[in-house]
Amino acid sequence: MKLVIGNKNYSSWSLRGWLAAKQSGLSFEEIVVPLFGENWEADKQSGEIRPSSGKVPLLWDDEVVVWDSLAILDYLADKVGRDRFWPKDDVARGMARSMVAEMHSSFQALRGECPMNVRKRFDGFEPSEACKADIIRILGLWAEARSRFGSGGPFLFGTFGAADVFFAPVVSRFISYQIAVPGFAAAYMQALWEHEWMQGWIEASENEEWVIEQYETVG
Repeated sequence: MKLVIGNKNYSSWSLRGWLAAKQSGLSFEEIVVPLFGENWEADKQSGEIRPSSGKVPLLWDDEVVVWDSLAILDYLADKVGRDRFWPKDDVARGMARSMVAEMHSSFQALRGECPMNVRKRFDGFEPSEACKADIIRILGLWAEARSRFGSGGPFLFGTFGAADVFFAPVVSRFISYQIAVPGFAAAYMQALWEHEWMQGWIEASENEEWVIEQYETVG
């Protein structure tokens, strides 16, 4: 298998696809394509990312090609067993699926105002009312998951799974933009940030030489 991703410092969707691949336990080759680099327009029309018109992540499994992070997670879950990604309990699994789907389709204000930048810390960020609403909604989801289903470990549903894969870039954003969160959320964020896979991603982000200027300033 080959997983094509963008810059680790900036590409939130690539982080999701990469964590899903790690969670699968399957071996894969990692190919990094610098987003908006000097060959970006040509890259989008050729090579490994042509099927998605330049969207990353993109998974190749022999002749099978899957793009979109949620499609990649579902494809991998079909290969290795869904219990590796989702809670076994029906009620918990229903909530986890809903949270992942909402994260996949929503929170546009947070995405727009807080682009992921793993190695950066922004001072003085003031979210809009729409962004504040996104933050409150996310914290509410985290609180419910942790209180109802988190007794088995430090992650949203106890053990690391699909919900953590999809909210990992949010944790990075909250840290980068220094979003104030309650204690339970801070504990969850610390557990996810210190996970060995996240530490590997963070280290790689810090060692990248590429800089995308529009993601280096607030507002």
